[in-house]
Amino acid sequence: MDPVETADFADLVVRDADVVDGTGAPSYRADVAVRGGRIVSIVKEAAAAGCGRPRARRELDAEGLVLSPGFIDMHAHSDLALLRDPDHSAKAAQGVTLEVIGQDGLSYAPVDDRTLAEVRRAITGWNGHGDDVDFTWRSVGEYLDRLDHGFDGEGIAVNAAYLIPQGTVRALAVGWEDRPATPKELDRMRRLVAEGMAQGAVGMSSGLTYTPGMYAPDSELTELCRVVARHGGYYCPHHRSYGAGALEAYAEMVALTRDADCPLHLAHATMNFGPNKGRAPELLALLDDALAAGADISLDTYPYTPGCTTLVALLPSWASEGGPERVLARLADAAAAERIRHHLEATGSDGCHGVPVEWETIEISGVTAPALAEYVGRTVAESAARRGESPWTVACRLLVEDRLGTTILQHVGHEENVRAIMRHPVHTGGSDGILRGTKPHPRAYGTFPRYLGHYVRELGVLSLEECVAHLTGRPAARLRLPDRGVVREGYRADLVLFDPATVAAGATFERPRTPPTGIPYVLVDGRFVIEDGRRTDVLAGRAVRRTPA
Repeated sequence: MDPVETADFADLVVRDADVVDGTGAPSYRADVAVRGGRIVSIVKEAAAAGCGRPRARRELDAEGLVLSPGFIDMHAHSDLALLRDPDHSAKAAQGVTLEVIGQDGLSYAPVDDRTLAEVRRAITGWNGHGDDVDFTWRSVGEYLDRLDHGFDGEGIAVNAAYLIPQGTVRALAVGWEDRPATPKELDRMRRLVAEGMAQGAVGMSSGLTYTPGMYAPDSELTELCRVVARHGGYYCPHHRSYGAGALEAYAEMVALTRDADCPLHLAHATMNFGPNKGRAPELLALLDDALAAGADISLDTYPYTPGCTTLVALLPSWASEGGPERVLARLADAAAAERIRHHLEATGSDGCHGVPVEWETIEISGVTAPALAEYVGRTVAESAARRGESPWTVACRLLVEDRLGTTILQHVGHEENVRAIMRHPVHTGGSDGILRGTKPHPRAYGTFPRYLGHYVRELGVLSLEECVAHLTGRPAARLRLPDRGVVREGYRADLVLFDPATVAAGATFERPRTPPTGIPYVLVDGRFVIEDGRRTDVLAGRAVRRTPA
């Protein structure tokens, strides 16, 4: 079909855009026409041609703007935010048109009534209590259907894909105990993963420094990865250490997935804490060797040095066995609490990646109890000095009085590692953004414009074409999405227009919810969710289900 003839019936034509198409190829100038949620025509150098330009009911002059595919957040924690906040500007304003949720081995499907209550409690710090969400689902398929329905049947702000959370699966089949699964329990976990994949999940995640996922031995994870691979998915582990044992933990995941013949996507692939300063080249050499040997590997990172998690996540694994109530009971027991403190401060707990905690690097970013608001924005060490108490006394009080809901920033990253890893050819972008809390990490609101503004325009770490490919085409390929992630005729019109001269993250550590600049238009399914820099009332997002193998 002639593209110009097709475009005569278009809904929208974006005129004279500088198209960066998501493949890494050089940009080109074109008119891009959209109809029915898809790109129906791309006419290169249309203005110079002088004739045959596509026509539509609406025309948008994109002079000076880059048109690219919508950005794909490969590591998002919007599992409940998508259902409680129809605006969801935290992501929409960044140009994100698809989020991958169900991360770090803990989310809300598949569950039964018992497990749902336990998981809600365990990840309150990530997503809030969820009291404002109607938990009508139990299976993965029902959760994806709920996303499709969204708000009054209209949908959600942006698209979402789901990873089956291995920790939740283990909680459902085994519980929260530190023990091997029985053969019957392992069979049940296999069935749960297979059902979730058949219902549309794109893969499986793990949180191997979080309970109960951390209690799974490699043999168990390998069996579950075999199920994922048979269904055409990938494994996305938050692996066992990002600190003292980081390289060994990366190597463990590479070997495990090679054994299972399962694609591997390394979550927030950083080299943090003092022992790993300057060691990114060692990680990249490990990955290059595996890739050369035929491994299927990708990774994501966020463009910041601090990390973000919950305060309870720092505790040693034995202290978290049995679930949240058992943790609180141990903290209330003087002898157990002292043992926890010793593991944290002296030996280095596995929850803190094998590195003794440095309280001056642990900043409180959010609490659920209003009475604890004074701690937010200060490190544990600062609050301890102000109160004349030990840091552990402060941390223990927060854990108990906030019922394990406290979130933290960990100032343990290294800029040279961040830059080296983002240059790697298998790199993709992921915010790892926790949206709750008084002072959340700015990555939740600034990751994608920060890549484009700071690391492309200001530092030149990546070219614009390379960076857009990292944020669009490459993640779409990992997700096996045949019609997203590239500006191409017939593809979904999930698009973003940004000004390469001004695009920047507005979010800072002091004002983390400040919106970005230089992103005036974002389309999901051909409809404007951001127009003239403002959020519209469009809810065009849906669950994006795995493409069958």
